[in-house]
Amino acid sequence: MNQTTIDDKLIMSLLDINHVMRALYEGRGSQRRILMVLDELGGQITQRELTLRLGIQPGSFSEVAAKLENAGYITRTPSETDRRAINIRLTASGTAAAAEALAQRQQRHREMFACLSDSDKETLQTLLDKINLDWAQRYPGAAHGKVHGRKGE
Repeated sequence: MNQTTIDDKLIMSLLDINHVMRALYEGRGSQRRILMVLDELGGQITQRELTLRLGIQPGSFSEVAAKLENAGYITRTPSETDRRAINIRLTASGTAAAAEALAQRQQRHREMFACLSDSDKETLQTLLDKINLDWAQRYPGAAHGKVHGRKGE
């Protein structure tokens, strides 16, 4: 007889939630996420710093950057101080697109937790923090809190 425990049910629920969140999340190298990160960083950064911040390979970034540049959202210019570096800067259109993307993300986050009261959300956050702390100690080789930067992204 296959007996599912509460621990099994919790893991399955977390996996289901993870599946939905991955489907709804912008992705590390998406155009929208790049615009939001650039805006958060003041609208200018080197390409190398941005790819490190996003956790993506420079080759993967090049295609997306070209699309953003062609859309008029960013400019890419060689650094005056380091010929190997490329400076990336948000344009006014890019700043507006970043603000729109952030507003859409915030709305989506509100919708995702609309079924919970504020008290429920606080309880859930407390429990998730407790699990994260325990797992960081119990499974030190895993990436705890690093996947999304934990800086409001």
